[in-house]
Amino acid sequence: MGERGTSHAVTVEVNGEKVSRIVAARQLLVHFLRDTLGLTGTHIGCDTGNCGACSVIVNGKLVKSCMILAPQVDGATIETVEGLADGDSLSPLQESFHEHHALQCGYCTPGMLMSATYLLRQNPDPTDEEIRRGIRGNICRCTGYVNIVKAIRAASREQASGGRPVPAAAGEEV
Repeated sequence: MGERGTSHAVTVEVNGEKVSRIVAARQLLVHFLRDTLGLTGTHIGCDTGNCGACSVIVNGKLVKSCMILAPQVDGATIETVEGLADGDSLSPLQESFHEHHALQCGYCTPGMLMSATYLLRQNPDPTDEEIRRGIRGNICRCTGYVNIVKAIRAASREQASGGRPVPAAAGEEV
């Protein structure tokens, strides 16, 4: 990183915590999260933006972190799967995935959870078709998606019935 322009200072808020690091100009966000910050919940699947295992929320938008360079998120607010739980308590969506057996190997689960979180913020009461559309950027090779759809639907119903809501993004109202 000795050459001018090959490294950048990056300051971001990740899961509510402000962090600053010097990163290589070509470091992908997924590697920044996993390798630099140690947030290994964000999985590396395909490195081409096809599988969705690396999905995170940046400034309130769902993105695939293998498709963005870390310097591009300077000043951003980032949410990863590690930020969904409240301490040792799973979020309602995470609990629903567990209760409805919406995972098998678990590799796609962090990306699915982030896509579902984004979906439920945009549409708190989605139909099954809207859920399928909301997770279409995520590939699961194990479950067949049926239980994932059930889990997301159940979490939306819990939220609608006064259960714990899907937490709002920083600065966003639900």
